[in-house]
Amino acid sequence: MEFRLTRGEFVRALSVAATGLGLRTASSGESQFPFFALCMDTHDAKKRTLQEQAELLHELGYDGAGHLWLDNVRERLATLDAAGLKLFQIYMQLNIAPNAKSAYDPRLSETLPLLKGRGVSLGVLTSGGKPSDEGLDGRAVELVREMAGMAQPHGVRVALYPHVNNWLERVEDAVRVAKKVDRPNAGVMFNLCHWLKIGDESRLRELLKTAMPHLCAVSINGADTGAQIKSGAGNWIQPLDSGSFDVHGFLRTLHELGYAGPVGLQCYGIPGDARDHLARSMAAWRRLSQRLNNTGG
Repeated sequence: MEFRLTRGEFVRALSVAATGLGLRTASSGESQFPFFALCMDTHDAKKRTLQEQAELLHELGYDGAGHLWLDNVRERLATLDAAGLKLFQIYMQLNIAPNAKSAYDPRLSETLPLLKGRGVSLGVLTSGGKPSDEGLDGRAVELVREMAGMAQPHGVRVALYPHVNNWLERVEDAVRVAKKVDRPNAGVMFNLCHWLKIGDESRLRELLKTAMPHLCAVSINGADTGAQIKSGAGNWIQPLDSGSFDVHGFLRTLHELGYAGPVGLQCYGIPGDARDHLARSMAAWRRLSQRLNNTGG
């Protein structure tokens, strides 16, 4: 009996294998990192269906997508598969408050089997307490270990997602918790926009170096500097071709420190037709990638 893969199945298998080895995928052109889009659908004026989103991302040259919450995961996978793209992340809420009715979406147990062998990570946003309150570490560690244990048989990672005003607000919080969780499939995500709101730009390299042993995902976007954002004069999420923050310098630092995982494009809240800003950001990404390749970083 002859076994044949469809084009979508072959590309997805190649993408999963490449990502697992820390390599860029074939569709990323000159990029050193697999590049995907996230939150590209939240404010899209065209309100594209999941199929239309996948077709657009494929047309523009993205490697895949991230997905918000646990609704329509099966459809997201099917539409990305059909376009030869990869699902990189699913974002989830974790509530560590002692009186929370449910710490996380109970549909996780039925969703994880759909992700088996796909190299997906769960981007976990953690609320339920005052930002950075270490007194709640014990509860957080217990729950993250629980999620990591559920995810491990399916080859899924848990990436702690620092988010402004959440309990897990800073990259430092994520690193601290990941160390305590101490599970091979539990790590940290660095989100440029959230870090710019509260981080110290003069210590970026030091922070990334500390996070590197646990770093499994990064998100970027065009943005103004942290000083401008904190003063209220700057914009923290823009297309990749705009803003005063040095994204090339950030990517160069990642490269120098040995990061080889996926990079997501944060699109949350960008108005208008998503095609316009996604096309602009892809053009900027290709220029940034070419600069990295030409200079070795």
